Amino acid sequence: MNTLNDLHKISGSFSNTEKMPVLFLGHGSPMNAIEENQFVTGFRNLAKTLPQPNAILCISAHWFTKGTKVTTMGMPRTIHDFGGFPQALFDVQYPAKGSPELAIETKQLLTPVEVELDEHWGLDHGAWSVIKHLYPEANVPVIQLSIDYTKSGQYHFELAQKLSALRTKGILIVGSGNIVHNLRLVDFQNFDRDNYGYDWAIEARETVNNYLLEGNFQPLIDFETQSRALQLAIPTPEHYLPLIYTLGLKEESEELTLFNDKLLAGSLSMTSMKIV
Repeated sequence: MNTLNDLHKISGSFSNTEKMPVLFLGHGSPMNAIEENQFVTGFRNLAKTLPQPNAILCISAHWFTKGTKVTTMGMPRTIHDFGGFPQALFDVQYPAKGSPELAIETKQLLTPVEVELDEHWGLDHGAWSVIKHLYPEANVPVIQLSIDYTKSGQYHFELAQKLSALRTKGILIVGSGNIVHNLRLVDFQNFDRDNYGYDWAIEARETVNNYLLEGNFQPLIDFETQSRALQLAIPTPEHYLPLIYTLGLKEESEELTLFNDKLLAGSLSMTSMKIV
């Protein structure tokens, strides 16, 4: 990647800034959007440490597509892409503007990958349920980049690296998913039990955290060939791959810190990460 060329491409739309952090947010249940709990407190505490971005680029587990798409509408709708929750959750609107300029810049940076400019999606709950705690005034434009389900972890890691020039243009890049995410095995009887995980979930969390803190990302990129515990933690890749985008943006000199680092209901983790 020619970073000078990349910066030149986007110099017209966004002012130069200090390098923005990169986030991975364990979003968990959509109810986190309207409940008060330790994880919501964690997101709010994180918000106090963040500079004001020019815009947000979110890679959410809930936009899993064939090929790569980026939202380009000026006013994205709030998508309630779930069922069986209280009406209060369906009533939530997050009226952040979009950023057609950032969508076009993102498309250009990802060349030669073909990126479709999408006018139909909006903001799914992987995006708005957590971003609303960071910027409750909805005063920062937000776009989403979809995850191509036909591609490998290595592909997504390398694709993320192409986005690095956005960080010095005030763009906050947020991956939203869950590292341990096996809905089929959720223990609803113990949903409110603090830091409760099955043995394999405890092992998976410890393994991933160790790799993260050591800066040893290759086993995480190659997650499909790892231990039985990780296979149970990641039965399908959509909630895990946003983490890979975050890791692709980390530079060697940067620090990675974890927060909300707890298991939930046996087979979920809320572990979140900030790179700065």
